[in-house]
Amino acid sequence: MRPRHPGGADGILTMDGTDRRHDSLQPHCLRQGFSTGTAATAAAKGALSELLALPLAETVSVTLPGGRSLAVPLHYHRRSGSWGEAAVVKDGGDDPDVTHGAQIGVRARWAAGGDQDGLIIAAGEGVGRVTKPGLPVAVGEPAVNPTPRAMLRQALMEIGQGLPRSGPLRVRLEIFVPQGEELARQTLNPRLGIIGGISILGTTGLVKPFSHAAYRAAIAAALKVAKAMGVPEVVFTTGSRSDVALQQLNSQLPEEAFVQMGDYVHFALKQAVFMGFDQITVGAFFGKAVKIAQGFGHTHASQGLIDFPKVGRWLQAATGDARLAQLAAQANTAREILEILPRECLPPVMAQVGSRMLKALRGHTGPQPRLTAVILDFNGLPLYWQSEAGGRR
Repeated sequence: MRPRHPGGADGILTMDGTDRRHDSLQPHCLRQGFSTGTAATAAAKGALSELLALPLAETVSVTLPGGRSLAVPLHYHRRSGSWGEAAVVKDGGDDPDVTHGAQIGVRARWAAGGDQDGLIIAAGEGVGRVTKPGLPVAVGEPAVNPTPRAMLRQALMEIGQGLPRSGPLRVRLEIFVPQGEELARQTLNPRLGIIGGISILGTTGLVKPFSHAAYRAAIAAALKVAKAMGVPEVVFTTGSRSDVALQQLNSQLPEEAFVQMGDYVHFALKQAVFMGFDQITVGAFFGKAVKIAQGFGHTHASQGLIDFPKVGRWLQAATGDARLAQLAAQANTAREILEILPRECLPPVMAQVGSRMLKALRGHTGPQPRLTAVILDFNGLPLYWQSEAGGRR
């Protein structure tokens, strides 16, 4: 499974040359799921129905942002004192994420005040609260993104339409997620300043299998937080292990500076340039570094494999050792290449790969930002750590 990121495509920038084309790679036979926002909306309709003592089936209809409806089963619903309560089990379809199988619940009760629609959205146990700027929700608010908020308002309006009363229903909806705080530790929420639990997300209400758009949105969200926090430099990594290694190497930087780009090299760099970062570091283990050096803007295996004969030619140029070059050309994995390299050959080989990596990164960014490349061995130690000017950071 891919790394866990807070997501939703809110505010993501579309520009020429992004990885939009990869969305077409989704297998149509895979089953769609629904977002935490859809789950919360279904639970809210169940809780409101209980509060109002309205007839309630075991499934509720949720209006999705595009206007379609989705029938969502309720896990339970009940009335308890002055509360109506219901919960839904989140179903990620064939793209399960960290919230797949989690209970998303809502408690509804009457309240004074609220927004113009009469709604107060509150964070119960397991739902995070925003503590840093740069996200589409204000600091201090529950981590419920704009689209789920709009869906909750739509649900409130739909429930109230058939009631003989003037003015909006004024209710407080408290969203809760049992085990949500524990689940959030498996995401980047703490780094983004979302404390106490998960985020309630979703832009379409549905979860498409292997959603590239959601991953890109997570990158954009992390960059927005870094920018809002005044971080001048961003460090891109390809996953959690390289992220830990780069944080140790750049301990002077705040955690908001570190963004897991996954395979989305081109997209991440373009976003960072667009947002005005003037210093960008890209760190990767040797295998991904080779792919970046080959010019891949997207490093997933589906987009291309390491060209081992080409790497062999790089080794020949770096060491003059034809035997090593032949062994590299016949290798099956990047790890195998590292294992056959004598220690004395590591510096010239890494310089060869690193300089090509920097040149490829420059091709993605254009002329503006300062660039640094870091190549890690498989223990997370730096084999190469250079800026374009040639100096080690």
